[in-house]
Amino acid sequence: MTEVQPRGFLARLTAYEPLTLITLASIAGGLFVLQRLTSEVLEGETFRFDEAILLALRQPRDLAVPIGPAWLTHAVSDITSLGGITVLTLLTALIAVYLLLDRRWQIAIFVVSSVLSGWLASTLLKILVARPRPDIVPHLVEVSDLSFPSGHAMVSAVTYLTLGALVARTQRYSSTRIFVMGAGVFLAVIIGLSRIYLGVHYPTDVFAGWCAGALWALGCWLISKRFIPSRAPDVSAETGNDEKK
Repeated sequence: MTEVQPRGFLARLTAYEPLTLITLASIAGGLFVLQRLTSEVLEGETFRFDEAILLALRQPRDLAVPIGPAWLTHAVSDITSLGGITVLTLLTALIAVYLLLDRRWQIAIFVVSSVLSGWLASTLLKILVARPRPDIVPHLVEVSDLSFPSGHAMVSAVTYLTLGALVARTQRYSSTRIFVMGAGVFLAVIIGLSRIYLGVHYPTDVFAGWCAGALWALGCWLISKRFIPSRAPDVSAETGNDEKK
């Protein structure tokens, strides 16, 4: 029995090794991209690119009016609220409670700590870069904090991708796992795009937010894959074992 257990552990470790290497390579590549993008932003090399996109999304005769029908602006305003602190806090709390009730307390604690630490990282990056909000076009929503990286883009990516990755691990079917992860990516993307459309962020702010948020979620997923069990303990089996004893 003692010989079978080490072999099973080594087999699992070997099975995950290629995925681990790919994940680590992706994190390293993402960090390089984020560092280069931050450097270009600080040097002002991305301003023309940002300006061209923000101007392209407004009416040439009146920069206060975005392109598209009137209902689109209202819809985008609703979408951007999905990346707000209030919505993300409620969502994280509800999922954590669900996991606790489902006896997956380790995943619940990891979800909350991953999301909170990601929010803290976003705030620290904003303070370090200290990029002011764009004044190229009028803002369509009220904003007051710093611009780089986009807090909505990064925090929504951290939250939705981390929640998607961790919750997907609890699902039995691959189709369900793919849907959960796809939904997380979709929400993070449309929330980031909404910030550009509303004129409150430079496109490079959003790109950096996506990159940083995805890196954070990927790192959290890698840690959870190694140390956090995906299945709740079998209560009925444990009860049966206790009765036999």
